[in-house]
Amino acid sequence: MAEAADFQGTRPSPARRWLRRTASAVLGAPLLAGLLAVPAAGAAPAAVPAAGAAPAAEPAKAPTGSRTVDVSLNTLTPSVPSEDDTLTVSGTLTNRGKETISSAEVDLRVGPQLTGRGEVDDAAKRSGYVPGADPVTVGDKYTVKFPKLARGISQDFTLTVPVEKLGLDDPGVYQLGVSVSGRTTTAPYEQVLGIERSFLPWQPEATDRRTKLTFLWPLIASPHVTAETRSDEQQTPVFTDDDLAKELAPGGRLEQMVALGSRLPVTWVIDPDLLASVAAMAGKYEVESGDTTVPGKNQTVAKQWLTALEKVVEDGKVIALPFADPDLASIAHRGKAVTGTLSHLQNASTVAATTVETILHVKPSTDFAWPVNGAVDSSIVDVATSAGAHNVIARSDSFRETAALPYTPSAARPIGGGTTAVVADARLSTLFDGDMSRAGASTLAVQKFLAQTLALTEQAPDNERSIVVAPPRMPTAAQAQTMARALEGLSGNRWTQPLDLVDAAEVKPDPQATTKVPPASAYPKKLRAQELPTQAFQDIRTTQGSLDSFETILTLPERVVTPFGNAVNRSMSTSWRGRSLEAQQYRDAVRDYLQGLTSEVQLIEKSDVTLSGRSATIPVTVQNKLVQGVDRLYLQLTSDNLRLKFNDDGTTAKLPVSIAGGHSQSVKFDTATNANGRAQVTARLFTEDGTPYGEEMTFTVKVSEVTPTVLLVIAGGLLLLVLAGIRMYSHRKRAVASDTADGNGDGPEQPSDPAPDTGPESGAPSGTGEKVDR
Repeated sequence: MAEAADFQGTRPSPARRWLRRTASAVLGAPLLAGLLAVPAAGAAPAAVPAAGAAPAAEPAKAPTGSRTVDVSLNTLTPSVPSEDDTLTVSGTLTNRGKETISSAEVDLRVGPQLTGRGEVDDAAKRSGYVPGADPVTVGDKYTVKFPKLARGISQDFTLTVPVEKLGLDDPGVYQLGVSVSGRTTTAPYEQVLGIERSFLPWQPEATDRRTKLTFLWPLIASPHVTAETRSDEQQTPVFTDDDLAKELAPGGRLEQMVALGSRLPVTWVIDPDLLASVAAMAGKYEVESGDTTVPGKNQTVAKQWLTALEKVVEDGKVIALPFADPDLASIAHRGKAVTGTLSHLQNASTVAATTVETILHVKPSTDFAWPVNGAVDSSIVDVATSAGAHNVIARSDSFRETAALPYTPSAARPIGGGTTAVVADARLSTLFDGDMSRAGASTLAVQKFLAQTLALTEQAPDNERSIVVAPPRMPTAAQAQTMARALEGLSGNRWTQPLDLVDAAEVKPDPQATTKVPPASAYPKKLRAQELPTQAFQDIRTTQGSLDSFETILTLPERVVTPFGNAVNRSMSTSWRGRSLEAQQYRDAVRDYLQGLTSEVQLIEKSDVTLSGRSATIPVTVQNKLVQGVDRLYLQLTSDNLRLKFNDDGTTAKLPVSIAGGHSQSVKFDTATNANGRAQVTARLFTEDGTPYGEEMTFTVKVSEVTPTVLLVIAGGLLLLVLAGIRMYSHRKRAVASDTADGNGDGPEQPSDPAPDTGPESGAPSGTGEKVDR
């Protein structure tokens, strides 16, 4: 039984080690063959399916062998031990098998030393116990025993070992493992039933040559602010939701980033839109709720976060990305050909510095571009530099080395045109991508990060290099906590020393490192599939065109240009990747709101007009429902009948329009005609540069010319009225004289005020057609 146990990878004790070595050659092979050939006692024979019957689906098999027990290493402290330390490892065992495990024993395993980064990667990939490749146990004294480990049940454990007992020799990276051995009814001999591996960096004293390490600490969030603002003096902003407050609140993602980063040697990489959004939230703001909005209530949270951040970065290096973190790859591959797209990127870069300085009171560096996942090609580099960046943050899995270097070169690479590619290390940068909310995954990521940095330093100890780590763009709170623990493990500066990104970009490049920018064909297909479509940039161009026309007629254009310009930049944000529907909805909302504003300046519908004469005045009313006034707007009338002319200037006339906010203006056009008939008249507003504004309006003008005969008849009628009036006056005068002669002496009787002969003014709509007299 001892031989079988040795083959299965049991914890070898000193007393049994010699016996197993001597007996394995004689008994190991026959016994193993017997174990493999003989079924377990009491096992039922396999059922044979009937002829013609469909084979039954195989049930999911429970883990067996050294994968029976799931071992999770939840804590490992200290991460980088010293000679006088005591190593403490705690974790959880979970029996995933079908049988209860008896005589379970948890052992700590250490060694052998790993050489190079590749061996660290290989050790991390292994699963199951591999005799000879896996470390050996520390000894019986440092074990934890469980009489029984029931099926599906989890048990916590803690192992404590003085570092001096670990057998660590030369500085370097050592394998560290925790295994559980035991027996089952089917296999009643001791065997390794589960194992988890990690790494133990061993560097008791600081090295003379240390690797310079730059760790990016990104503060980036998805867009939450709409283009809509209220009409008050402060222009109260409207948010799509109040989710940003959750990230800013204690324990939230962004709160954790600031709190953790405050005590770490990191380079802050900030999206200015996040600062602008939080600053807006710190004042009065509203949140969309169905078809209406409700007041926002998280001002205190926003103020506290901004105050904390301002204090943290006052002496630190701050990199400002272009406003709203535009997707450089999408712009390069799908948006560059759409007119105006690059101008938006340039504007986003210009706004970035102003925003950071205004809110944080520090002067940021705006000389860096950060494509998604550091994936670059020549078109992405061109787009980045067109916006003013001279440094492009790439990643080594995109910017691959072509020379077989035996070490990892420094990050800075000159790529021509005065541009530097700052190539982040892919192994270190992607370590924190997974779900770090599980303690086991977080602990493994920390130890692997420390192991990789030490192995990297040992590659060429006499060649001091500069390495950059670009972690997830928007780390979760758990990822942030894991990154912080990893950096805290380097706090002793035993083999690394911190360096900010600006200085890392200026480090003398390795002459053997590749400087060739990857071609477009090398861009990852998975990332390309997530890019914003060309239609997105066409939508943005349409919205910008409407905004340009609207801006020209406003007396206070900045009240509209600023919120809509920011919204356009947010429409190109990197955060829309993988969220195409939400991105489309955001662009549509911006466009619809702008259309709603532009329609507030409109022509009032006009009924048909009748002209009684050769000339008259036609009024057309323009309404402005905006709060601010409009100017530099023109109203044009066009007639389809050559006989109807405006302002003695032909069939087309244009007059300026200037209206205060909330008012209307009646624009009057002089008309002239020389014949009866109908004319179709089109009214339309135009901006100062001749761009049509709003919808056109049409109405009919009916011309009824007055002939000489009609004029004679009218004149005769007027003459008769005058003669009748004279006759009535003479008759009354004679009557008054007769009464005086009779001696009444009371004078003429005064008629009373006549009763009104019209009813109240009607508020009903006018009838069809309006008559315009001369």
